[in-house]
Amino acid sequence: MTIASLLIVLGFISLIFGANWLVSGASSLAKKNNISDLVIGLTIVAFGTSAPELIVNFLASLNGFSDIVFGNIIGSNNFNLFIILGIAGLIYPITVQSSTAWKEIPISLIVALLLLVLANDFFINQNPEISNIDGLILLTGFVCFIYYVFAQLKQEKPEEIAFEEKSNFKIWALIIFGMAGLIIGGKLVVDNSINMATELGVSQKIIGLTIVAAGTSLPELVTSMVAAIRKNSDIAIGNVIGSNIFNVLLILSISSFVNPIEYNPNFNKDLFILIGGTVFLLLAMFTGKRKKLDRWEALILLIFYLIYTINLVSKKI
Repeated sequence: MTIASLLIVLGFISLIFGANWLVSGASSLAKKNNISDLVIGLTIVAFGTSAPELIVNFLASLNGFSDIVFGNIIGSNNFNLFIILGIAGLIYPITVQSSTAWKEIPISLIVALLLLVLANDFFINQNPEISNIDGLILLTGFVCFIYYVFAQLKQEKPEEIAFEEKSNFKIWALIIFGMAGLIIGGKLVVDNSINMATELGVSQKIIGLTIVAAGTSLPELVTSMVAAIRKNSDIAIGNVIGSNIFNVLLILSISSFVNPIEYNPNFNKDLFILIGGTVFLLLAMFTGKRKKLDRWEALILLIFYLIYTINLVSKKI
């Protein structure tokens, strides 16, 4: 088990470095081809921070580990919402724009509700799963969200993103090594998480919701903490809300195209927690100081998640 733990840590390190290298190389390549900073930020950088979840889920779906797939998605979203926003909000109260309070947070709530409906197949008499058709619905939702983001950004003055000029050799080296790091890291995490679950006698669901989810959310954690320290509230909360929408609509849809993903109804409790946490965040925008996540509200998020995790793990020990 010690070896499996070390290999999981090594896998997470590989995922983080791989994502950073891929973003750096791909961004420089895009700049050399006169692709705008706006497109780079919305596509390459957004993909890079969610690449760990994507690779882990792709490999898990390929091998039929459905509980790892859902555990990673739902667990990552809960970790993003409760832990990352909790820590960021404690560092510095997060003030949000009107569009975030009235549009982006409600969109993330709708996405969570859509996942609940599709995964449980409430309106179809069959085994609950995310089928290819469900994946197509989610992917359509992602396309609509990206269209919405572009429409919003057309109304705002875009910020220039500075990128270091790199040689073609360095660019392609970063892209190749980045991809390799993601693939190797993803395989290490998936394979050794399954081994650890087997040795500890706990379910893949628990491993997915805790270890895998927390590990693949490390890029978002670092991004939001740095943003909070710099008092950049838009990035701190935008990173979390955007990632949660991205995880469900894009990553889960791609996973379902690899293989239909069988859904364990035991995940409903964790999904209801995600929905409840999103509702709490929405209400927090209109309590205390309006359109701000105050420190006491961030502390509630953090404490609740710690209690939830302790309860989740203790039931399986």
